[in-house]
Amino acid sequence: MTVLWSKNIPTNALSMKSPHESGLYQSDGWDCPVINTILQEADADRNRIKELALKTNLNHLTALLTFLFVIAIHFAASVSASPPGGALSGDRPRVVISSDIGGSDPDDFQSLIHLLLYADVIDVEGLISSPPEAGRAKHILEVIDAYANDYSHLKSHSKAYPAADALRSVVKQGALDKASQKGWSEPTDGSRWIIQRAHAADKRPLWILVWGSITDVAQAIHDDPSIKSHIRVYSIGSWNTSQDSAARDYLFKNHTDLWWIESDTSFRGMYMGGLQDDDWGNLSFIQQNVKGHGSLGDLFFKKKHDIKMGDTPSFLYLLRGNPDDPTSPHWGGAFVATGHGKDYWTDNPDPSLSTSNRAGAKTVSNWRREYLEDWKYRMDRVNE
Repeated sequence: MTVLWSKNIPTNALSMKSPHESGLYQSDGWDCPVINTILQEADADRNRIKELALKTNLNHLTALLTFLFVIAIHFAASVSASPPGGALSGDRPRVVISSDIGGSDPDDFQSLIHLLLYADVIDVEGLISSPPEAGRAKHILEVIDAYANDYSHLKSHSKAYPAADALRSVVKQGALDKASQKGWSEPTDGSRWIIQRAHAADKRPLWILVWGSITDVAQAIHDDPSIKSHIRVYSIGSWNTSQDSAARDYLFKNHTDLWWIESDTSFRGMYMGGLQDDDWGNLSFIQQNVKGHGSLGDLFFKKKHDIKMGDTPSFLYLLRGNPDDPTSPHWGGAFVATGHGKDYWTDNPDPSLSTSNRAGAKTVSNWRREYLEDWKYRMDRVNE
């Protein structure tokens, strides 16, 4: 950020302009949601400062310093609003997605579109098509094609966005059917890829975010249990679990040393509760901030007109918060240990954190404004 002092300082406080109007703020080719939000909120205080100047005869310098002090207050409040740590703080995670995209629910398209807008702050190491239903790798490629159309716009904001072909190279087809009753079957391109990436020469853990059945993860761990020391799993359970309960139960009963967050209800906070007024509603936010925003925005709207994105909290968890501590606040939830294993966490049963009997949902929805504001600025990138 560059702060510029104009040579033509106003002669009195009444001619004060907002930072955007006066040129006090320039973005130098990058945008910062926190700074922009601060300035928008600070602008609301400008008129109050003008009134104060009228009543008390403040000179222009005093009024200007007062306004800058207001900005500083807003900055402190905004910085403390979100949990510290995560990819947006410079911690660059390695990520593999296991998704049932293209199956019976269009929300995986939503979640993948959202994730690719943040592909400059993570290392996407695998995009795997997994059960249930009829979803296939071609549906992942459909999203990447939309990303390719918007790539030049995204690249102008951050050179760290990967090329579309780099993303296509890590798309793998996983299992086509759920596991047998024993919880595992035959290796797939997807399960082999998980093993390969887990053994990569990288000290960072490999995060596996499970947006469908956990079939390919169970197969990979069965075939090579040594990968457990290199991976961390965040799975969206509930309906996904019911579609391949054998694979899930195999992991739960036989691999209690697996680092695993299992969210059965917390993820509902993505679309239940939290700020839903005006432009922040599940329908209104998409109409205002996603529809008509490049090929990615149009594909999102084509698949579903409102926010569901039930798998997205697994990714939000990596964006804001300390990923090493699942019990601490994250955009993607805060969880509790159960004693099942030293590295197993699930939804917080505290009734005060429940929404419509969905345990832990408020640990996600409490951050709704923060993660939607950040997404809004990311969506704007494809139109600039």
